[in-house]
Amino acid sequence: MASGTRTWRAATEAALYGPNGFYRRPEGPAGHFRTSVHASPLYAGAVAELLRRVDAALCHPAELAFTDVGAGRGELLTAVLAQTAPELGARLRPYAVERAERPPGIDERITWVSDVPEGVDGLLFANEWLDNVPVDVAETDAEGTARQVLVQEDGEELLGEPVSGADAAWLARWWPLDGAPPGSRAEIGLPRDAAWARAARGLRSGLAVAVDYAHRHDARPPFGTLTGFREGREVRPVPDGSCDITAHVALDACAGPGSSLLTQRDALHALGVDGSRPPLSLASSDPAAYVRALGAAGEAAELTAPSGLGGFGWLVQPVGDACAGLLEPAHGRPDGEG
Repeated sequence: MASGTRTWRAATEAALYGPNGFYRRPEGPAGHFRTSVHASPLYAGAVAELLRRVDAALCHPAELAFTDVGAGRGELLTAVLAQTAPELGARLRPYAVERAERPPGIDERITWVSDVPEGVDGLLFANEWLDNVPVDVAETDAEGTARQVLVQEDGEELLGEPVSGADAAWLARWWPLDGAPPGSRAEIGLPRDAAWARAARGLRSGLAVAVDYAHRHDARPPFGTLTGFREGREVRPVPDGSCDITAHVALDACAGPGSSLLTQRDALHALGVDGSRPPLSLASSDPAAYVRALGAAGEAAELTAPSGLGGFGWLVQPVGDACAGLLEPAHGRPDGEG
């Protein structure tokens, strides 16, 4: 390996989570990009509804865990707690799993940890976490051989040794590069598969959900998705701690037994988030209510837009039989049926 170069996985790990890493900055992720959590309180309301369904499916246990993996500065947990009924709140044990330090002033009920708790019953929710689990990158050379992509701190790349071992096996199964033209790229998702499996194993029973930018086996992007973000703008990925480094997730590779994959649009519809405009008659009978309903409809439309946030992937994995089918549309009907 050339002096000063590292694999993308090693470089990203240091750039995001090292002592001066991007995710250890005081402003947190919300200072640089907007997720569904920040877009509307309707998102936290939908997660709170899912938490209620998990609680009911588990027959209202004496202690119910809500584990937020990649919790940022606790925004989702705080918002869900605010929308949780007192009876459930009294039994709820909220965990924030995050490498950054606990922020000041956060709700004292939240247990701040660096690793997923084990042996708990409840809902594990990972919103835009897996895309920041560092991965290596492969690129085909002039002969069509998939090689490890190495990177310098200034973002300059060069090709290293051919991909081998478990990484090569993962590519062959989930993102084949055989026969791909020179310059084709793939992100090797093996560390994400392992990270998700470890997280889901923390549940004794309940539901594990991962939400992220995603792609499937039949539609992998031919040149990969590795990129950077800074102050709301997409930038060249430079592993020096100055920007977020992210890549979309092969959620189908992560999925464990009994999992289902759906879009955020379908998941939120199943949880009661509807972008339909309120009836015009409400504008006459209660103008203030109409304005509020119109605002909520706009926020719901943003969360469920197929070409935007609604196109995110949801990986829904029951642990045990009790929580299977919790995201089916109401009464088992497809969306839109009467």
